[in-house]
Amino acid sequence: MSHPSPKSPALPRTLLSLLLCGAALGGAASAMAAPVKVGLALDISGPFAALGAEARDGFALGIKQLGGKLGGQDVEFVQADMAGSPDQAKQLVDRMIQRDKIDLFSGPIGSNVALAVGPTLFNAKVPYLSANAGPSQFAGAQCNAYFFGTAYQNDQFHEAAGKFAQDRGFKKTVLIAPNYPAGKDALGGFKRQFKGQVADELYTKLGQIDYAAELAQLRAAKPDSIYFFLPGAMGINFIKQFVGAGLSKDITLVTSGFSADEDVIGAVGEPMLGLFNTSHWAHDLDNAANKAFVAAFRKEYNGRYPSVYAAQAYDAILAMDAAVKQSGGNAQNREAVVAALKKANYASTRGSFKYANNHYPVENFYLRVIGKDAQGKVTNKLINTVLTNYGDSYADKCPLK
Repeated sequence: MSHPSPKSPALPRTLLSLLLCGAALGGAASAMAAPVKVGLALDISGPFAALGAEARDGFALGIKQLGGKLGGQDVEFVQADMAGSPDQAKQLVDRMIQRDKIDLFSGPIGSNVALAVGPTLFNAKVPYLSANAGPSQFAGAQCNAYFFGTAYQNDQFHEAAGKFAQDRGFKKTVLIAPNYPAGKDALGGFKRQFKGQVADELYTKLGQIDYAAELAQLRAAKPDSIYFFLPGAMGINFIKQFVGAGLSKDITLVTSGFSADEDVIGAVGEPMLGLFNTSHWAHDLDNAANKAFVAAFRKEYNGRYPSVYAAQAYDAILAMDAAVKQSGGNAQNREAVVAALKKANYASTRGSFKYANNHYPVENFYLRVIGKDAQGKVTNKLINTVLTNYGDSYADKCPLK
């Protein structure tokens, strides 16, 4: 199921060493100031393990570059493997709040898990910076002042893909996604922008890796395109089986960056060449912060390109650093931290962006295609901007001002 980072199958040494260093410093500095306590949800097992490994490495790089501090303050990182399980995550987050007294929280990967832990964090007034999941439920009527979808709102990626498919002139498509909250957001988002015929919507099991039945349905439907949202190992297996079945000769695959990022490319290779996908970020996005991040990541992790999950986790650490600094170094002043977070005043890998009233980003979305770089490595290449300064479709239902 998992496709872990080649650097280390368990927690990275950089993160572990920083945590140990932070604990030692925290003891020495306790007489001066309480350290900032951050809960990190790491999905290093379960259905999102491949994605969790990428996020873990992005977190670790950000922490390392900041010298194990946030806003200049000592930090204790309280980390736990949520394993993609809502029930397990709820228990672990309860412990982080009650026993560890965390000030900030980030992760996990899955929207189903984010929805499970969100209410507990909100009740405790712990700012939750989601480094990946962007469920629609937290974007509309259930939005919360303590939630920040620092990366995106689920539907946005797929709305961008629907816009591309519409502009490209596809007439008949089949949609495929796992049967969980982000999967439903994905297909809903695509249909919001695509006006052609949707011949069928196929919802698979979360974590499914055998797609024989779905491929038979695709062959019978004869669409000119397929839109699929199958992150991590699910996408790896689907693409291999789709190409192996010969369907790529007559059907164009379209997806979001979640199913066509570096974690998937590394496992599938050349069969992914020519695959179009949409994302709010690309490793060749032309801004100074992104260039510095990509160079540092490749140096740290044996020359591999970062994925969107790594970039988002890195951004979440930078957002925390800026918020602690801008709130005067007092992470226990939750109102000040939230006010600072709303400014999004840090050098994001995506470039400048702002938050809508529901604390989801208003940002650009790009079209990428999988090709080869100058060294012949299969990777994504940015083509153009599909949606500019694009917000989500739920903000008007959020009562926050």
